[in-house]
Amino acid sequence: MSARPVALVLVWHMHQPDYRDRASGEFAMPWVLLHALKDYTDMAWHLERHAVRATVNFAPVLLDQIEDYAAQLASGRLRDPLLRLLAREPGRSLAEPERRYALAQCFRANAETMIRAFPAYRRLEDVHRAAGGEGAEGLAWLTDRYFDDLVTWYFLAWTGETVRRESATVARLMAKGAGFTYEDRRALLAEIARLVGGLIGRWRALAESGRVELSTTPHTHPIGPLLVDFAAAREASPAATLPEHERYPGGIERTLAQLESALATHRARFGVDAAGVWPAEGAVSSAFLRLLAGRGVRWTASGEGVLARSLADSGGYERLRDLYRPWRLDGVETALFFRDDRLSDMIGFEYRRWHGRDAAAHLVGEVEGIGREARAAEPPVVAVILDGENPWEHYPYNGFYFLSALYETLEKHPSIRTCTPSECLAREAPPARLSALKAGSWVQGTLLTWIGTPAKNRAWDLLCAAKHSYDLVVASGRLEPAAREAARAQLAECEGSDWFWWFEDGSANPAVAAFDRLFREKLAHLYRLLALPVPAPLAEPICAPGDRADGASAMRRADG
Repeated sequence: MSARPVALVLVWHMHQPDYRDRASGEFAMPWVLLHALKDYTDMAWHLERHAVRATVNFAPVLLDQIEDYAAQLASGRLRDPLLRLLAREPGRSLAEPERRYALAQCFRANAETMIRAFPAYRRLEDVHRAAGGEGAEGLAWLTDRYFDDLVTWYFLAWTGETVRRESATVARLMAKGAGFTYEDRRALLAEIARLVGGLIGRWRALAESGRVELSTTPHTHPIGPLLVDFAAAREASPAATLPEHERYPGGIERTLAQLESALATHRARFGVDAAGVWPAEGAVSSAFLRLLAGRGVRWTASGEGVLARSLADSGGYERLRDLYRPWRLDGVETALFFRDDRLSDMIGFEYRRWHGRDAAAHLVGEVEGIGREARAAEPPVVAVILDGENPWEHYPYNGFYFLSALYETLEKHPSIRTCTPSECLAREAPPARLSALKAGSWVQGTLLTWIGTPAKNRAWDLLCAAKHSYDLVVASGRLEPAAREAARAQLAECEGSDWFWWFEDGSANPAVAAFDRLFREKLAHLYRLLALPVPAPLAEPICAPGDRADGASAMRRADG
């Protein structure tokens, strides 16, 4: 059978929750900074050098923090403890809390691809193990010079492969390997400032070149269908247990506020309106879709499981016939793309084990096969949509050889045309009609990753109670405008999806505990901004050890 034209829609989604502890002003976790150095730089480099079309989705809360880091690095007023370790001046010995923090943080990376791939870094790991971990005796045995080398190597390991190939500073320090001086660390700090400070401009330039379409997500990455109505979870999971509160107070207004903020900040940063919105975790419902359409959003996307469940009652779902085309819900102008879950997950979880060129060839071959077999009358539209930051930690060389081979193959392929969703809607056949949309996400077509267990429901009830308090105080008029704006921003941070993803009943996972603690601190600070006492339940972990453990959530996402 001859090759049939295929439109390949590649969407890379970038997001991190807000890691800032507003009470202290500190960054509680450094993942925005680390992914900026490793992944957002590498992903830009590949697209700058290959004539392919891709869509890159940035959650505004991520861009807020990148700008925050750029300002910190430009001013020298560092609010991230990891950066302060790198910038430590000679003659100042590390305090015990700093040593404990360094040992707890600076081995949080893929051991095989990011630590043991570098002999000097691996020796630091061996020394840590020989010293007996993080106990008092081990801390006393390790010198300040050890910690200088450790934090320097941690940042070197978290630089992108393209940075290592082009930065003279990074190459020199990696070749040196040990005994890093204050001047070495200052040089690395300056390189970090250069990379982070220029990052958003690089992506704006890519969009202005016409090579990349930039899209957005409601500002702090909330699960829109659940903000609108908790009952949306029961459309795909009728037996789901819901929070005690019937719904999130003022959820429709809050969803619109999150969306409008995202669209406004996108225009301010990139100079154009966002045509598309990747909803947090691909979570959609008919009510949420209508809110998008009401704000002029031309396209959105979700997971294959949502399409399958939505078509189940109207003739059934046939993958080759139904998946490879855009859709439009009756009465709603916003078009829907549904990701090929299998191909997207191959990139996210499987190809890391393959040689890069073999993986790229396999992916292209799979898309060619869809072109031969798809049953729609029009050329198939294959949507590959996934996280654009977390997979590469597990790939050798941060996915350099896979991405290079994939883009090189696609830019000269005779029958596969890479295109953005907006181009696809302009050039391809009109979207098919969808009579009903069953609420769900990219995770198995349901919303149960964020609601339905004791811990997740407990978190929603705590948030609902805080929102009731917020509404009463704002309505009273006793907050000054600046205080009211601070409270509004703090509330938005508490609405992000990641807190609910990580809540896991009975878990001993340190990452779960860290997200649990940060969410409660954010809620507590909201009460302080409202000049109200902090409720006692916020002093206790949400993930109570006595509840039934469900390990699925934390297993689905690596730290950071």
